[in-house]
Amino acid sequence: MSEKNILSAESQQPAFKPTLGLFDGTMIVAGSMIGSGIFIVSADITRHVGSAGWLVAVWVITGFMTLTAALSYGELSGMFPKAGGQYVYLKEAYNPLIGFLYGWSFFSVIQTATIAAVGVAFSKFLAYLVPELGNNYFLFDAGITKIYSGQIVAIVIICLLTYINSKGVKEGKTIQIIFTSAKLLALFGLIAFGFLLARESFWGDNWKTGFTAMQMEKDTAGNFVSGGSWHEIGGAALMGAIAAAMVGSIFSSDAWNNVTFIAGEMKNPRKNIGMSLFLGTLIVTIIYVSANLMYLNVLPLNELAFPADDRVAVAAANKIFPSFGTIMIAILIMVSTFGCNNGLILAGARVYYTMAKDGLFFKKVGELNKNAVPQVALWVQCVIACIWSLSGKYGQLLDMISFVVVLFYVLTIAGIFILRKKRPDMERPYKAFGYPVLPILYILMGAAFCGLLIKYKPEFTWPGLIIVLIGVPLYYMAISRQKK
Repeated sequence: MSEKNILSAESQQPAFKPTLGLFDGTMIVAGSMIGSGIFIVSADITRHVGSAGWLVAVWVITGFMTLTAALSYGELSGMFPKAGGQYVYLKEAYNPLIGFLYGWSFFSVIQTATIAAVGVAFSKFLAYLVPELGNNYFLFDAGITKIYSGQIVAIVIICLLTYINSKGVKEGKTIQIIFTSAKLLALFGLIAFGFLLARESFWGDNWKTGFTAMQMEKDTAGNFVSGGSWHEIGGAALMGAIAAAMVGSIFSSDAWNNVTFIAGEMKNPRKNIGMSLFLGTLIVTIIYVSANLMYLNVLPLNELAFPADDRVAVAAANKIFPSFGTIMIAILIMVSTFGCNNGLILAGARVYYTMAKDGLFFKKVGELNKNAVPQVALWVQCVIACIWSLSGKYGQLLDMISFVVVLFYVLTIAGIFILRKKRPDMERPYKAFGYPVLPILYILMGAAFCGLLIKYKPEFTWPGLIIVLIGVPLYYMAISRQKK
């Protein structure tokens, strides 16, 4: 085929359509971040740090890190306004191997297991309305795993959202705007009612603990004992407790970078992606800190640490609305997780698409359908997420991968310094806010978090590193295939 014919064929192939604006991008950031975490993980955080001051501090530290990272990513998104986001930034700052290791980790666990976890969380709270569709309703034994109704519900939700997003980015955008707007309004309302309608306030009693860090008694297996005694901690033990507590808050605040993956479909991506990152993470940080202040108002510390099944929001809502609090939170979490999964599914497939374009994934994954979306990438992601839904192991994997997620964030932000040296003349519509102080501060905080987990919670680190390292031989297999 002549060069002219090749160019003609390429020009006829579908291309991404820039149809998403600043508001859409902000809704994707906020909607992808808010899943089920804020309704649950504060219980585990409280058990680790044991005081009102440190509970709020963990969320403030996480929020500060997230905002700092988002503001830093604004520079990178302006430099590389194309599909793939963080995968592209790491490839450009370091080399294709580092980019691939991120893409591989993202595909194998980070995004797909998150989609599974959020889908199963949807079914968990659907069970309040229809018990037969919950995670405790056994269906049959498949041999290698037992199948419960909740897992099937999760798979149906994942497949439905994948199908909707395969029809075009506008369809995914509509779902995102409706569900994210609904959950933001509902969360702000719940927070306000928690201060206005609570029959009894525990604010004063809880804040008597101040910043005196305490930890609940543990049994011989290392599990916290409900009703046990609190003991004061400090020094290295406090640092380890904060790192362990932040696993939950970081998981709840993750996925803020999803908007960078869809740069090819953003209008004026050089400016709108950076602004979407800032606005979305700021809104969510305000909601998360405010929600925990509300929890401290309506629940005594012991109830905050040990609600039934760690469902802090349900316990709080029952204090505010005794007659229907449980059902209200169940519906809110269903709305929240449905919208969250839509954002994750929409954005994640663009990473695999870009990897395929680089010859590092199956060729078909790098193609767009007639609706200008990577349909094959969407369905490949769907299959892996459904497998994780059936495995029942996504929760443990997400804990283990928190270390790797932050490690890649640190590497990406360090890439700003590398790129300023390697490509000083490259256009930068945004420059990292507070450079070099804030990016350095994030790198130090992220490195400290990873280091503390290595020392105090090795079960959260080595499995994640193994998953990443499996990508090394896969990368060289892909490279060797290109040369044939």
